[in-house]
Amino acid sequence: MITSCMPKAQLVIVGGGLGGVSAALAALRLGQSVVLTEELEWLGGQLTAQAVPPDEYPWIESLVASQSYAQLRRAIRHYYRQNLPLTPTAARAFCLNPGAGNVSTLCHEPWVAARVIDELLAPWVGNGQLRLLRRHRLMRAETQGDLITAVHLQDLSNEANIVLEASLFIDATETGSLLEMAQVEHVFGAEAQSQTQEPHAIAKADPWDQQAATWCFAMEYHPGEHHVIDKPEGYDRNRTLQLDCWPNSQYSWTLSDFVTHQPRVRPLFVGPTDEPGLYDLWHARRIAWRGHFQPGAYASDITLANWPQMDYWERPLIGVSPDQEKKALHEARQFSLGFFYWMQTEAPRHDGGQGYPGLRLRGDVLGTKDGLAQQVYWREGRRILAEFTVLEQHIGVVARLGQDAAEPFHDSVGIGAYRIDLHPSTRGRNTVDIDSYPFQIPLGALLPQRVDNLLPACKNIGTTRITNGAYREHATEWSIGEAAGSLAAFSLCKNLPPRAVRSQTEHLQEFQQVLHSQGVLLEWPRFGTMTPTMRTGYKSLQ
Repeated sequence: MITSCMPKAQLVIVGGGLGGVSAALAALRLGQSVVLTEELEWLGGQLTAQAVPPDEYPWIESLVASQSYAQLRRAIRHYYRQNLPLTPTAARAFCLNPGAGNVSTLCHEPWVAARVIDELLAPWVGNGQLRLLRRHRLMRAETQGDLITAVHLQDLSNEANIVLEASLFIDATETGSLLEMAQVEHVFGAEAQSQTQEPHAIAKADPWDQQAATWCFAMEYHPGEHHVIDKPEGYDRNRTLQLDCWPNSQYSWTLSDFVTHQPRVRPLFVGPTDEPGLYDLWHARRIAWRGHFQPGAYASDITLANWPQMDYWERPLIGVSPDQEKKALHEARQFSLGFFYWMQTEAPRHDGGQGYPGLRLRGDVLGTKDGLAQQVYWREGRRILAEFTVLEQHIGVVARLGQDAAEPFHDSVGIGAYRIDLHPSTRGRNTVDIDSYPFQIPLGALLPQRVDNLLPACKNIGTTRITNGAYREHATEWSIGEAAGSLAAFSLCKNLPPRAVRSQTEHLQEFQQVLHSQGVLLEWPRFGTMTPTMRTGYKSLQ
């Protein structure tokens, strides 16, 4: 096996999801050279390779967001206008929503976002400031005392090993893999209420109580045609699988309501597939509405399936052995394919029939051959033991009884907003879906308690399993990455360890000014009395 050692870098970012991309762009804008690695070909994580249209708060179109995230959204719309055959009306739409989906005002095809991210990074690749290593898998890390000294990667194209030494590292992996390999103190699963005093925490800590993961897929619908796939492995068992807390088997239109836990019927169609504004599964995450395109450009709408019926909860995925993880991921894939097969063959139809054989998988819009996303949708991973941990008491409406806003943080490095949203767990627990206030991202949550040269950039910050349910969504992950990349560049420029930026008032104020100059919002505008909608944003169909 050939091993090569690249020249020592100042900043290495491991993981090219939304947090990793945002961290890279932030550091690059501040003049720092960057090495960015990613195991897959596509960058963008949950937005692209995991095929999840953006879950966003309702003020996202009102410039209440990081300006770099706003730039990403504008670039996606620009790509459609420049390259795809939109109708004149759609092309003129200021807030173009390509799929007219309900979950976001920007439901779009993952391949478009992947190309846009490449375009955003292209100038930095061109001038040599960014070295981008796609299809490179993290294998192990080297440490010395409280420092990470190197990471070892495998080039998946030729199996060669590469060693990267750096002054600072950012863990932007989907599950916090670098935390584990570098033995950075972390936690996964659920904390105990006695530890956190959170109203919705469980009684006893359980690392194997983890949110369900989902393997998403894209599909279109051609009535009268036959596109039924082969029966997936384990289908006969999976079609009757039922959580104890659910009113029906998982392959069903009847499920447990996110909030009330009462039976709720959510069929695929409640009306014409092409009609906008309907509240069914088809319209929830529709990523291409053919009504927005010239006649004949799209033979069908395309929708993205990321629904509770596909949540895989039978085995935990974090902290298990590689063989156990491989088995669980395989089962998650088969579970999603099984639900698609059920829809094709057995599902009750809106017209009284049985099965929709005209449903067809669209792997081409996901960069795959089988119709499934390139990667499972990870809802949680390892989380650092941080200098400061965000609790439900800081952002939850119920936990902040008598307050009208989230806890203000003096060390804020960004903002975010989403409900506290936990899917069914691997212990069979039902959903936790509760109101939260628009919140800030505290710098203390980005600082490990011990290791001096590692920063987290996504779901691996100092949250609990409860508050991770609000901090894990697209726009917030982007802002976390932006804060981490900016902090890395600032620390390197000042020759300071990142924790010194928080501990010394003059450095913190200067760093916050740098963030402000880059278009980062550090606090939310005051809306006056908070209504329920202002508290939570809108609840998406998941």
